[in-house]
Amino acid sequence: MVEFCTLRRVAANRARNALGSTIDPMIETADAIIIGGGIQGASLAFHLVEKGLHPLVLERGALASGATGRSSGLVRMHYDLEPEARLAWASFAYFREWRERVGGECGFTRTGFLQIYPREAADRLRVNVEMQQRVGIPTLLVTADDVRCLAPAFRTDDFDLAAYEPESGYADPSGTTAALLTAARDRGARLVQGCTVTGIRVEGGRVTGVDTSGGAYAAPVVVNAAGAWAREIAALVGLDLPVSVWRHDTAYIRRPPSLRAGHPTVIDDGNAIYFRPEGRELTLVGLEDDSAIGGEPEDVLRPADGFVERVVDRICRRVPGMADASLQSTQRGQDGMTPDQRPILGAAGPGGFYLDCGFSGTGFKTAPAVGACMAELIVDGRATTVDITPFGFERFREGRLLAGALEDRPIWR
Repeated sequence: MVEFCTLRRVAANRARNALGSTIDPMIETADAIIIGGGIQGASLAFHLVEKGLHPLVLERGALASGATGRSSGLVRMHYDLEPEARLAWASFAYFREWRERVGGECGFTRTGFLQIYPREAADRLRVNVEMQQRVGIPTLLVTADDVRCLAPAFRTDDFDLAAYEPESGYADPSGTTAALLTAARDRGARLVQGCTVTGIRVEGGRVTGVDTSGGAYAAPVVVNAAGAWAREIAALVGLDLPVSVWRHDTAYIRRPPSLRAGHPTVIDDGNAIYFRPEGRELTLVGLEDDSAIGGEPEDVLRPADGFVERVVDRICRRVPGMADASLQSTQRGQDGMTPDQRPILGAAGPGGFYLDCGFSGTGFKTAPAVGACMAELIVDGRATTVDITPFGFERFREGRLLAGALEDRPIWR
C-alpha cells in the first residue's frame, strides 16, 4: 500500500516527496507509472485519477495497438469462476452507463448473448447459472427450442440447454480505451506513446521509476499492464512471470441477405467457436482451439494456415445459412497467457510494483472493474469493488491454479 492523500491540491508533489531527494530534479515525476496503453492501462489510469492521483501511461506503440485493438470486444458475464463473473458484472454497469460514468463512447451494442454447451455439460451449466444469478447477473437457462425462437437460423439439435444473457452484447475496444484515456487525461493523467521501457529503478527494496527509450521517469508505483510484453517487463525487477505469448486469429465474414437481420453474440463450446455481429452486414468469428502459444511478442502477426477453412466449417455447423457468406478480412492478435488462463493481479516483487497482466485473451469485458480494483489496492491497500486476491501472483508458486465449475479443459484448447 502507498500512503496517498486524496486531496487533488497536493497530488502534483506526491511522487517527488515519496521518492526523496535522491531523484534528479530534471526527471519527470508521476504518482504512478502504468506500462501499457491498452484497455487495462487505460482503465487503471481512469480509476487512479478518480482517486486524485496523476498517473503516467507509457505505451511502446500507439494507444490500443496491442491486444486491445484486435480484441473481439465481447461484453458478457458468463464465467464459471465466481471472481471473474463478479468482475464482469461490475464492469457491465460501466458499459451500460458509459456516458454517465466515463464520457465519450464505448460502442456498446446489445445483441443478447448465448453460451451453448454440449448435452453432457448440462448439469454443470445449471450449477453455473445458479452461481451467476446469486451474484446478480441477469442470466437464465433456455432450452434448444427457446434458442430456435431467439435465432431461427441456428441449428439446435445438438444441445438441450444454453445460458442466455438478454442484456449483453459487444463494444468497441479501441473506442473504449480512447474514452477512458481521454477522461483520465482531462483530469491530470499523461500518455506517452512510442516509448519502450528498458529498465525499472529500484532503491531500498522499492521501485523509484523507469528508464525508457525516451528518457527516465520517476514514481513510487509502477504497474505492469504490458500484455504480451508482461514477462519481459517483470524480468526487469527479477520476477519470472509464467506468461507466454498467445496468438489468436479472427475473421470478419459478410452475412448473406437471408441473415442480414443479425443474430445474438454466441460462444459455442461444442464447436469450439464464438461469433458476434459487427454492424448490420458482418459477423466476427473466432475459434477456441489451435491458437499459437510461444515465441516473441515482436514476431509477425500472420493468421495461421487453414484458419479460414476451419472458420467456414465451424460457423456453418451452427448457422447453415452462412454457407452463402463471403470473407471480408482476417486478423491476428496477441496477449499474455498464464498457466490457468486467468489474470495476475496485485503486488509482487519490490515495493510499489504491481501486476495487471496475463489476461489470456479475455480481459476486455472485465477491464472497468479490474481498473477500479487495482486503483483501490494501490491507494487504499485493498480492493473492495471485487475481491481480487485469488488472482495473486503467489498462486503459481503455491500450485493452486484457478479452475471453474465447468472446466474440464482450458478456455483456449
